[in-house]
Amino acid sequence: MGRLATIFGTPKPVIAMLHFPGLPGRPWHDAPAGAARLVDVVGRDLETLQAAGVDGLLFCNEADLPYQLSVGPEIPAAMAAVIGQLRRDVRVPFGVNILWDAIASLALARATGAAFIREVLTGVYESDLGMIAPLIGEIGGYRRMIGAADVALFDNISPEFASAIGSRSVADRAKGAAFLGMDAILISGPAAGVPFAMSDLRAAKEAVPDTDVIANTGVRAERIGEIFRIADGAIVGTSLKVDGITWNEVDPGRSGRLMDAARAARSVAAG
Repeated sequence: MGRLATIFGTPKPVIAMLHFPGLPGRPWHDAPAGAARLVDVVGRDLETLQAAGVDGLLFCNEADLPYQLSVGPEIPAAMAAVIGQLRRDVRVPFGVNILWDAIASLALARATGAAFIREVLTGVYESDLGMIAPLIGEIGGYRRMIGAADVALFDNISPEFASAIGSRSVADRAKGAAFLGMDAILISGPAAGVPFAMSDLRAAKEAVPDTDVIANTGVRAERIGEIFRIADGAIVGTSLKVDGITWNEVDPGRSGRLMDAARAARSVAAG
């Protein structure tokens, strides 16, 4: 059994995004509304997604544009406070993602009991944010130091708004990530909500058949059957929102349709 099935209790889990509004110190933060708005927005989407039957959740500071490669303490502190208030209502396994600061994500995971983090953890990338060059050795050491060795590492090897430095292929990067101990490998498109290349998903899975590979962007109900013929799971955000717009609230109808399609695709895969 792969790490995904162990965490989520089902093959090919659907992990739904819980997008925070702008957090303190960031340009989109609504300071007058304060923490109450954060709890209201995230709590509303939490209820809708769980009612639709998603297998897992991923709390993320998606609205903290422009993203940072190293965040201040106010970001994980605010996210931990909100997750703490909502924790009793969370009925499925969850992870956390602070864009793009793996150390902050690990600290948040340890504080909240998250099962995994999603980050860029290996490789070197030129991006719209600057050079992304995670130091996986230091990240792994920090994970052990704070007692978070059980927090799974989901590694985005084709990060949005970025391209890899050098000539190593998706397959080569997947093999390297698996060798370095990543629990799952993510394949993304060029931006949030934009489909990835199926050839990249296939190349990664063929390169590391014993490591879980997750479809990370652009997952929609009409595509999930095709995706689940290769991927071991999916992370879904934008397509679940009203009108398919990332910043809108979660749409119950879209969420229900995607989960119906996912369950049908899993049945076919189980044969």
